Amino acid sequence: MNTTDDTHCAALLARIDALTEAGQLRRLSGAFARFIASLGHGSPPLMLACVLLSELEGRGHSCLLLSELAGDPRALLGWSEEDWSALRTSAGPLPKSVAAWNAMLYQCDQVWPVQDLDFQQPLVLDGERLYLRRYWRDETTVARAVRERAAAPRLVDVGRVRHWLDTLFHHAPREGGPDWQKIACAAALRSNLGIITGGPGTGKTYTVARLLALLFATAGGASGADLGSSAGGVRIALAAPTGKAAARLKQSIDNALEELAGRVPELRLPELAARMGAARTLHSLLGARPDTRSFVHHRGNPLDVDVLIVDEASMVHLEMMAALLDALPPNARLILLGDKDQLASVEAGAVLGDLCHDAQAGGYSAATVDYIRAATGQEIPPGFQGAAGPLAQQTVMLRESRRFGGPIGQLALAVNAGDAAAARAALASDSGGKLSWIDPAQQQDVLQLALAGYQDYLRMIARAGAGADIGGEEHDAWVLQVLRSFEAFRILCAVREGEWGVTGLNEAIEQRLEAAGLLRKRGEWYVGRPVMVTRNDYGTGVFNGDIGLTLPDPARAGSLRVYFSEGASIRSVLATRLRQVETAFAMTVHKSQGSEFAHTVVALPREGGAVLARELVYTGITRAKEHFTLCTPSAAVLDSAIAQRTQRASGLRTLISE
Repeated sequence: MNTTDDTHCAALLARIDALTEAGQLRRLSGAFARFIASLGHGSPPLMLACVLLSELEGRGHSCLLLSELAGDPRALLGWSEEDWSALRTSAGPLPKSVAAWNAMLYQCDQVWPVQDLDFQQPLVLDGERLYLRRYWRDETTVARAVRERAAAPRLVDVGRVRHWLDTLFHHAPREGGPDWQKIACAAALRSNLGIITGGPGTGKTYTVARLLALLFATAGGASGADLGSSAGGVRIALAAPTGKAAARLKQSIDNALEELAGRVPELRLPELAARMGAARTLHSLLGARPDTRSFVHHRGNPLDVDVLIVDEASMVHLEMMAALLDALPPNARLILLGDKDQLASVEAGAVLGDLCHDAQAGGYSAATVDYIRAATGQEIPPGFQGAAGPLAQQTVMLRESRRFGGPIGQLALAVNAGDAAAARAALASDSGGKLSWIDPAQQQDVLQLALAGYQDYLRMIARAGAGADIGGEEHDAWVLQVLRSFEAFRILCAVREGEWGVTGLNEAIEQRLEAAGLLRKRGEWYVGRPVMVTRNDYGTGVFNGDIGLTLPDPARAGSLRVYFSEGASIRSVLATRLRQVETAFAMTVHKSQGSEFAHTVVALPREGGAVLARELVYTGITRAKEHFTLCTPSAAVLDSAIAQRTQRASGLRTLISE
């Protein structure tokens, strides 16, 4: 390192420290830059790139695009011009173009250009993308597996499939267009990958239940009457990122199969439902090892499944998707369900969004159009035909909502389209009690909503004497009733800290409910306290995102247990055994994915930075089944959020198309 570089490195490190102390940078980012510099020639431009790469990873990006590095990455980082200019200036002269950055990084000992020999450097340069090695490994794993699964053909008895699809789908699309649900089932049979995306109420689980019935029917002989060991041997697993989403998936599929059973008794669908077993979290399915990033199941010890259904796939982050695909047997079918327009995963990656990027356009080839016509009797409109790649042929977007219509649906569509004027009009309209907009809102408005929304379940607890004198099945039924009452209402936040954040609101809600005599807070644990698990705990069998209620233990006077619902059943854990939990009267929109509430309140802060974006508002709206309330400190906050889209840097789409 020469004297000039020494000077700029010192200045850059000083500026990194200042931004860290001001809360503009994570401490990890500065430490990472120092670590990379310690491995070899620590040029200031490389250290700056490392800081930005680490910051972007913390914001969910899987890589750093050199085009952003050569331009202005402020939009991605949410920084002011002053902060970015000070950091950039302290690094000294920087490459001025993508080509110049590429050439500089190519010469760095800490960087592996993928076209060269691999010496296990921590940074990877793939084209015009700079990665931390593990994210490059995960992206290439996912891309390779998706390419192989989408392109691998499976033999389909088209005539038999047509017979069963006509039997399983007895309704016609309300708008007179093609039956995309029926098309999705047929498309999923053609390879080892099927992706079904769509907004709330478009029938994703309704569709996949019929897909499972179709697989069950076609696994036997020539007719449903001779189903035997072949059909019975289809090993089906259901999974989702959270326990709540997994329970909802299983319940939805069981209900759909029960409805089908009366019309097609020859398929013995109750047997199929029983054989599938409970839906599991992805961590549980893969066999997460405590305190490590590894899993029991991987390529050398694959999952024992023939068909894997994963719901709420938008929540699955890059590393988890890579682990899942690595552990899936080559000949197993993978069906991904999710809403591509929802928030991406909390951790790095936007896998479903990348996979479904062009789902709206269709892009179905002539061969796919012919197959769909023969297998379903449906015609894919010319506007959805094209020459897209193998992945597009296995991706179907459901376009008709059979449940999520009316004012809430119109508001969600307006937000998703980026139409702030239409969103305002929907919120201000006479919606028959479906929509409410409090603007300008104060924290007291949110607290009043909490008082009205949570009083029912708390009064149920009080009327029953907290359930302490109820035992056996009667107690379980009462707990389920209380849990369902609590789950009817929820307050969702965009941020964690501050007056409008999860921490501030939970504390204020506790105080308001206690003042109203609805709860008695005596220390950390108290009767009626709702909690969310914040870390997987394999000893107690609870997982990140699980939500439970604290109630007296009927078997042990003075003890408290936390009860969690799993469809029609419950499970419980002693409160004292739960270490990683937080109060959950209010929760983030991110954590609400996979859940639905009769009345959902979304409270937006005055300032949310890059977090406050269209996808967050859309996701919050679509958690509401019957009534949605929006609380904004000013209407401009809503306009700003709708105008901002979340764009995560990723190379997944490029890698899939290679």
